[in-house]
Amino acid sequence: MDAESSWRAIAGERRSLADLLEGLTPQQWEAPSLCAGWRVRDVAAHVAMAPQPPGFGAMVREGVRARGSFHRLNHDVAVRHAERATDRLVAELREHADSRRLPAVTSYRNIVPDILVHGQDIAVALGLDRPMPVDAATAGATRVWTMGWPFWARRRLRGIRLRATDADWSAGLSTGDGDAEVRGPIGALLLLMTGRTEAARPHLSGPARARI
Repeated sequence: MDAESSWRAIAGERRSLADLLEGLTPQQWEAPSLCAGWRVRDVAAHVAMAPQPPGFGAMVREGVRARGSFHRLNHDVAVRHAERATDRLVAELREHADSRRLPAVTSYRNIVPDILVHGQDIAVALGLDRPMPVDAATAGATRVWTMGWPFWARRRLRGIRLRATDADWSAGLSTGDGDAEVRGPIGALLLLMTGRTEAARPHLSGPARARI
């Protein structure tokens, strides 16, 4: 997808996530997400914060507080943002849906898989259905496969050929060895590449499925 299509997909995902969150019970907001140590409300806060990032000075202070750990910084900032009322988090997602502001360290190419996967972190954990748009998931899968940190998908899945069953997309081993293939919907492959293996596994097939 080009930049314009990507931004439209991001805006649509923000609005649809707001719709999903608006219907949650207080217990569901506090439930664990697929991200270890993150509640549903923490993931929602993380997504809501993307178009309204803290300033440079605030991020420096957060980095010091997190002792230089990006993952700890990411978690702690989201948890603090999640302290606000849930209806405010929903409102922020809608209010900033069309915003193209981003943290300085990222780009729209990273935000596409980020919002798709975090939507699943919430929905799958709560047993809710949230289909991924195929075009956006394809763009997200391509980005994750090529980006290295933080998922290292090519390293973790070395020797395996990934093939989407609902999109013209494949990656990995290119020797034609059918015994090394894992196939499934592009959304499930995206979850696999971002480390959500148990959520992806029921939707995958192929001879190499047992190796993931």
